[in-house]
Amino acid sequence: MREMDGWGSDAQCMRLALEQAQLAADKGEVPIGCILAGEGRILGRGHNCVETLQDPTAHAEILAISAAAGTLGSWRLIGVTAYVTVEPCMMCMGAFYQARLDRVVFGAREPKFGACGSRLDLTQIEGLNHTVRVEGGLLADEAAGLLQLFFRSLRDETT
Repeated sequence: MREMDGWGSDAQCMRLALEQAQLAADKGEVPIGCILAGEGRILGRGHNCVETLQDPTAHAEILAISAAAGTLGSWRLIGVTAYVTVEPCMMCMGAFYQARLDRVVFGAREPKFGACGSRLDLTQIEGLNHTVRVEGGLLADEAAGLLQLFFRSLRDETT
């Protein structure tokens, strides 16, 4: 993993994404967090708000993209890296492509909906006018641990 120009490391950014995931868990949301960073700073943050907003598109990544676009005053997020605690789904990877992100770094794999190689791999589609570099596994144990704890507590509530 690399150092960001003049700011911090991939691990530092992923730890901020894990903090966002914890905010989601505290609200009863699936604990997924996302940080968008570039230009040596945090440009956007998000955590899952699907239940809170009753909006199926209120994924951490989508909310962070909107925040970053607002920060930059542009939907083109060229040179920006997304740090996501869990492998993005196809909707979120599609949004990353549309926003022209440079890079996605994720933590835990998502076997049901992951679109970076677990369920399907949108990074292997040829002929797109933009490519997004993807790296997985950063702080994966911490991200998976948040998910396991969240779903265990849900199961405990129903028994």
